[in-house]
Amino acid sequence: MTALNRVPSLMARAGTASALTIAAVGGTIAVPGLSSEAAAATPATKALKVAAAKKGSPYRYGATGPHRFDCSGLTLYSFKKAGKKLPRTAAQQYNKTRHISAKSRKAGDLVFFHSGRNVYHVGIYAGKGRIWHAPKTGDVVRLQKIWTRSVWYGRVR
Repeated sequence: MTALNRVPSLMARAGTASALTIAAVGGTIAVPGLSSEAAAATPATKALKVAAAKKGSPYRYGATGPHRFDCSGLTLYSFKKAGKKLPRTAAQQYNKTRHISAKSRKAGDLVFFHSGRNVYHVGIYAGKGRIWHAPKTGDVVRLQKIWTRSVWYGRVR
């Protein structure tokens, strides 16, 4: 019996409170926005996992990791670890991605916040209207619901 086949019986005995422990023991960690093993193999979902693993890292303007990040520094670092190169700033990253509609967005796509034509913030889409991002000075890398409709989406090529 594989570890994957044992999960339902283990969960029945252990209760849902132990689901994350079971997932960790089985070698798989649940990350918001990831739905299948096949999806986990893409650079975008690898970058999403990297960003999620940086949860709690402090924001620092201009920082690109590995312990402190600004918004575009987190996306740059996450995609670099996934084997993709991105430019430094949110606006430059927007210009390097394939622009997609909100309907087409997938976990691992970039979410660009804008005012008019100016991009001022970026995060990695985690699914269910949420992003992993480094918000601002005094804050930390975290998962947060998208708070505005003034966003554009980009897929890293």
